[in-house]
Amino acid sequence: QVQLVESGGGLVQAGGSLRLSCSASGRTFSTYGMGWFRQAPGKEREFVAAISWSKGSTYYAASVKGRFTISRDNAKNTVYLQMNSLKPEDTAVYYCARNRDYGLGRSVYEYDYWGQGTQVTVSS
Repeated sequence: QVQLVESGGGLVQAGGSLRLSCSASGRTFSTYGMGWFRQAPGKEREFVAAISWSKGSTYYAASVKGRFTISRDNAKNTVYLQMNSLKPEDTAVYYCARNRDYGLGRSVYEYDYWGQGTQVTVSS
């Protein structure tokens, strides 16, 4: 059984930064791609960023490219999302998820395990 636990959310002013962490259980963490998604009230869950198992490839939604950075530490079974220059429209619950395979993906259907989410609120 795989468990994902997010942390690092909170309230920040526009232009500020936050770093989210996602700790994963399971010995095969390093062989799977990982992703971050977010869901705002009344909206569908949307893709934010993904990283391949080898850390060699990353993929970002256009809305966060240049502001957010995804990374992973396989030795710590942890994936991170560094969020800079935050905007009020970034407000959402952020979820990390494990890809069904080793690569990148932007569809929720490509991910099989999800964390419980962490709230990020950006005030104007």
